[in-house]
Amino acid sequence: ADACTRTLACLSEYGELIRLHGADFVDAGGTSALRDAGSDPHFIGLAQQALGCRPRVLSGAEEAELTFHGALSGLALQGEVLVFDVGGGSTEIASGSAAGPARVASAVSLDLGSVRLFERHIRSDPPTREEMLAVRCAVRDALARAPMPSRDCEIVGVAGTVTSLAALAGTAAPLHGALLARSAVDRLADELAELPLARRLGLADLDPGRADVIVCGAAIVSEVMAWSGATALRVSDRGVR
Repeated sequence: ADACTRTLACLSEYGELIRLHGADFVDAGGTSALRDAGSDPHFIGLAQQALGCRPRVLSGAEEAELTFHGALSGLALQGEVLVFDVGGGSTEIASGSAAGPARVASAVSLDLGSVRLFERHIRSDPPTREEMLAVRCAVRDALARAPMPSRDCEIVGVAGTVTSLAALAGTAAPLHGALLARSAVDRLADELAELPLARRLGLADLDPGRADVIVCGAAIVSEVMAWSGATALRVSDRGVR
């Protein structure tokens, strides 16, 4: 109930801004949390009142495809690419071609994200080695069921976990299109997991709202890069929206 109240308050603010700016067309898509909630009609109705349009619940595959196209906008990439989006409840992986009109060849949504893994496995502050191993094992098990990318494709990472890691690695702005080395990701994943929450909250380049779950988000990014064989990823600050 508390989460619903917070979400509806946020959507009401969005609705006010939409009306203020006179948008001609509004589209709203719900992702992992609404998929878990089973498209609750009461909540959907309240969200429609707040926004002025009825949100549709995106399937995992649709979310992955939208992420693919959104992430590549503004990036002058060619050839085969793999786009992954680390969310709170799910991680989307889509691969295809960036040449000409971008085309998706495969898209999958994995039922793991930084918040979901944190709630399932992390009990200590800072996390214990056993807890982080459980997180990484869960990611590896999920990735084992995902389509393997070609070894010569470019890897594109999306969303706040990736941009946070890029900022923490000292990447200069703009982050969109920057390269982030796998060695930097692995180092940050280890360092963040060794810091207590109070120390992570004090990091200048980390959103305080992400300070608790970043340990799991960084582990996901690290494992995706190991699974794909990539030595670096291209940062994208765009995605579904």
